[in-house]
Amino acid sequence: MGIALDGLASGLDTTSLINSLMQVEAIPQTQLKSKSAGIQSMVSALQGLNSKVAALATQASAASKAGALDLFAATTSSDKVAVTTTSAAQAGSVDFQVAKLAQTQVAVSGTVDSAVGWPYTTMTINSGGQSFTVTPLTSNLDDVIKAVNAAGAGVTASKVSVGSGNFRLQLTATKSGSAGEFTISDPPNMFANAKNAQDAEVVLWAGSDAALTVKSSTNTFADVLPGTSLTVSEASNQTVTLKVARDDAAITKLASDLIAGANGIFSLVASKTAVSGSGSSTTAGIFSGDSSVRAVNQAILSAAFLPVGTPPSSPSEIGISITKTGSMEFDDKKFAAALAADPSGVGAKVQEIATRIAAAATRASDKYDGTLTSKITGQQSEVKDLDGRISDWDLRLASRKEALQHTYSALEVALSGMKAQQSWLTSQLSGLSSGSNQA
Repeated sequence: MGIALDGLASGLDTTSLINSLMQVEAIPQTQLKSKSAGIQSMVSALQGLNSKVAALATQASAASKAGALDLFAATTSSDKVAVTTTSAAQAGSVDFQVAKLAQTQVAVSGTVDSAVGWPYTTMTINSGGQSFTVTPLTSNLDDVIKAVNAAGAGVTASKVSVGSGNFRLQLTATKSGSAGEFTISDPPNMFANAKNAQDAEVVLWAGSDAALTVKSSTNTFADVLPGTSLTVSEASNQTVTLKVARDDAAITKLASDLIAGANGIFSLVASKTAVSGSGSSTTAGIFSGDSSVRAVNQAILSAAFLPVGTPPSSPSEIGISITKTGSMEFDDKKFAAALAADPSGVGAKVQEIATRIAAAATRASDKYDGTLTSKITGQQSEVKDLDGRISDWDLRLASRKEALQHTYSALEVALSGMKAQQSWLTSQLSGLSSGSNQA
């Protein structure tokens, strides 16, 4: 970099002058930066739109799958029986009684004097069809507990204080019901069951000739009806009714959420297309005039409101309609009424709409060749190219500034020399003039 010699000879503010010249020189680079910033803003906006469209594609694809609208809800007539469903649930009902709840086996030893310790050198526990021999390090009850718990014998050991410094060793099965049942064969007669292993039992069609007992090692019974899971919490001779029926509320929500997902796209596009301001100071939205965005918006809108079914009918007949503003509207009451009247027909129409939306959204957002994805990739490449050109300008401008600094520094030095020469000549002329006057 040249040495700044502001005003040394010329009296000029050469630094300010060079900076002004550099601002003019940098106009092309400034234009490139402005263009890059604009494209980056567009890329960011497109990425936001693409994310929403991809999410809609996933949502619509799920709704379009076979059986996606086969939604069922299960209820029981007792608050002591909870029920959940899976996608395999089917309509049906069954009556039953809860005869028994599951129990986890607990065995308790005789009293152990802590001063004496455990009176046996080994213990044999039989569980799960295997025998486990436990050999404590010492007769100390804590060592016995550690050895039992480390044996993997299907039981958990603990000590219970019974007063006067005495304890009892308690063994609890790690599994409930008959699956966790165990016996102690060595030492013999040392343990007594405080609680026996017991499976939970429900009696289907209780009191009839068709009565049948179903057991579970836990208090949960899977698939009493397909796709259901019962959890019982109280034994009773009261008859409980399990009922599985079509879940109209869930089906309505699925359809409503699908339309809401599409409306999210329309709302985003509209907000970034709108013109703001007034008079001569108006500003168009970043998507204004973009044909790719407009095409994506129109494709999803058409997928949502074009006729469906055979023969074709308007989606408005099931509560899905287009508004004057170019968005979709979902009438849940009209949809529920249509669903009640023709569940299979309404389900088929919703899935047809979902299939079309999924196709349109996937064409736009596919991570390899989606129209929005390709546009984003192209614009990112353009930004990269502009960044390279801007970097080239940095080098060019730095070189130009250094040249100007050298030029003006040299000018100042030259002017300084000329001024020095002028002073010498002036002094010489002055001396000649003085000598002439004395003569």
